[in-house]
Parts: sequence; structure tokens; C-alpha cells
Amino acid sequence: MVKGILVNRKADDAHKAQLKMEHADLVAEMQTVENLPTHERLQLARLRRTQQLKVARQKEKEWLKLQRAKGNATSALSGSHTTHHFRSNSGSASRHISFESSVVLLEAASRNDMHEVAELLERGITPDAANEDGLTALHQCCIDNNIEMLRLLLEYGANVDAQDSDKWTPLHAAATCGHLELVRILIDHGANLLAVNTDGNMPYDLCDDENTLDYIEAEMSKRGVTQELIDETRSSTERQMLKDLMEVARTGGDLEEPDYQGATPLHIAAANGYVRVVEFLLEMHVNVDAVDKDMWSPVHAAACWGHLEVLEMLAQCGADLNAKNKDDETPSDICEDPEIRERIEQLKTEQESKRLAEAQRRRVRRSQSNNTRAQSVRRTSLRDKTLTTKKDAVEEARLRLQAQEVFIAPDGTTHADTNGISSSSNTTTNNHHS
Repeated sequence: MVKGILVNRKADDAHKAQLKMEHADLVAEMQTVENLPTHERLQLARLRRTQQLKVARQKEKEWLKLQRAKGNATSALSGSHTTHHFRSNSGSASRHISFESSVVLLEAASRNDMHEVAELLERGITPDAANEDGLTALHQCCIDNNIEMLRLLLEYGANVDAQDSDKWTPLHAAATCGHLELVRILIDHGANLLAVNTDGNMPYDLCDDENTLDYIEAEMSKRGVTQELIDETRSSTERQMLKDLMEVARTGGDLEEPDYQGATPLHIAAANGYVRVVEFLLEMHVNVDAVDKDMWSPVHAAACWGHLEVLEMLAQCGADLNAKNKDDETPSDICEDPEIRERIEQLKTEQESKRLAEAQRRRVRRSQSNNTRAQSVRRTSLRDKTLTTKKDAVEEARLRLQAQEVFIAPDGTTHADTNGISSSSNTTTNNHHS
């Protein structure tokens, strides 16, 4: 049942040379890539990602081979690690190097070594061992179109719906690459036809091969999958995230708590185009310019994955469209869609116009405030002047009354001045007559 396939160094080198692209080649194809339709650029980007992962695993493989070449490479599996014993050239005591089981299994799967993979699985290594990107051996064989490896892994209970860090399942990988036979096997083993990755794509969304796409859609129809169910499934992750965040807000939790990469919920919602989640977070006044460990802000994420509506929402809330990540890139720099790049420039202009208009309104308000204070001062001065005039008049009248002094005549009578008669003189006269 198990057929061993040993890939020699020459074949490995040829495979490596085929996968690697020189920098000059990448630069040369940039013009062509810019002219491709969006779906073709997405396809090319995914293939590039696949190539990069293959190169990384190739380096792991070469390193392991180099270590094995140094001495006797006897393996003893213990728990989740494989320990390789190497004896030094001097013949002294051997040293032990321990490798994670995921590294060993993925290394064997990447070079299509059926015999070693089977041996590792027999010894208890889980078929779902994954690397730091969440990629499993099942993902790998779907990329490589290795039918025998796929059957072997499934026979040992590999999770047919295993997800990597971007929530890609093996069916996503097989559908993207147009590997019809692998797609058939995965679906026969119960692969989720409606699995949604972080970009909101299901396997059929990523399939450009006509025959493979026809088969997937036929299987979806056979299972009663409707457009309503597709739409509901796509939005289920967003609904759950919104529900969780509303609960965090209700209990007074932190809506800006970052994950291990420094990404906040707003980063995640922006990257996935979760409009309702973004709207909720903005209503809760979270920081629109928060940055992760790579200095990416939410607008970087929205621009990178082409979520225009989210970009516009962030821009309206004042997000910095000129923010730069650790590679000195702005959101426009990392956006592959020329239409969205153009819209970003428009949003920058709108933000600047809004800023200038607000500055003008502030100047007008300050001017009006100064005028109001000046008018207030003038009104106060007039009132003070009026009050001062009244006070002076009262004081003047008082002084005139004081000036109307009475005097006593030699005969003892009192006389007032010609301007009037004081009450005291009247009183004196009345007393005299009485």
C-alpha cells in the first residue's frame, strides 16, 4: 500500500530552481501584473505565496539533510519531537538535536517521501502537525497535486478541513490550483464546500479551472446549497465577531486589545471587510490609527485587501491615509487595485479640504468671539458712563443742598439764602411764634 518515493538531490535542486524567481524577473513582470484583471492578480498572488512557502520548506529540508550527512542519523521518536543523534568527528559522545514533529513531518511531505511520512504516522505523529503558518501536510500535498500522499494522510485521520493562519483549507488550495482529482477526494471525505477564509472566499470563489469549478458547483447544488445559504455563511464570522465585541463593550472590556501580532479588532475587521464591525468600533471611538508590530494601521489592512467601503469609513473618521508601515509604505503603496489607489488619493484631497474648511470655521468663530467681547466692552462702557453721569448728578444735587447754609441774625432769627428755605429755619420760626 505504501509506495516510497525518494527524491534525490538533483531533482530537489531542479525543483528549487523552478520555484525560485529572481528579483529581476519579478521587476520585469510588474508592468504585466498591473494590467491584469483583479481576479487574475489574486490568483497570481496566491501562487506566489505558495511558491514562497515551498521555498521555505525546501530550506528546512536541505538543512535537515545537511545535519543527517554529518553522521549516523538514527531517529527515535519521543512525544511530539524527533531526536537525531549525531557523533562528532572525534568520535566523542554524541549530541542530540530535537526537532518539532511538525517540522519533520512537513519536511518529509514536502519532498513526497511516502515511506518516511508513513513511518512517522505509524509512530504516532499527528497528521495535522502544522508549521508557524498553520500549513499542514494535507495542505502541502494539495498544492503539490500529490494524490497518493493525500490518501495516506486521510487514511491516518488527517483533518480534511484543517485551516492555516489565513483560514485556507486543503480544499481552498486544491481548488485554487485546479487539481480536480484532489478536489474529488476531499469532497468525498466530507470537505466543507462553504469554508470561508480570511478574505471571505469559499473554495469555488478561488477556482479558475473550468472543469474543477463545474464539479464543485455541481456538488454544491447536489447538497442543496443556495445563494441565501452562501451569503449567510459568509457573514457568520462577522456576526459572531460583532456579537463578541458587543459583549466586551457591555462588560467594560478593552475594544482595542491587540493580539500577539499587535493587531486590534479594528485591524482584523478592516482586513476582512467587516463593515458592521468597523461601524460599531468607530461608534465606540476606538483609535483609528492604531498600529500593529509591523506598523500597519487599519487603513493599511483595508487598502491591502481592497475593502473600499471600509477605507472610506476610516477616512471619514480621520484615519491617516499617509501613515507609513515599517517598510515606509503608505496604504496607497500596498494597494494592488488601481481604482482603489485613485480613490485613496481622492479621499486624501477630501480630508485636506475638510481640514482647511474646519480651520476656516475656527478662525471665523474666534473672530466672532473677539467681536462679541469687544461689543460687550463697549456696551459695558456706555452703561458705566450712564451710571457715572447719574451718580455725578446726585452728588451735585447733594452738594448744592449743603451749600444752602442757614445763618442766625442778631435778633436770633434764622435766614436761608435766596435760593430756598431750609426745613430747619421753618422749624425755628414756628417755634419762635409759638
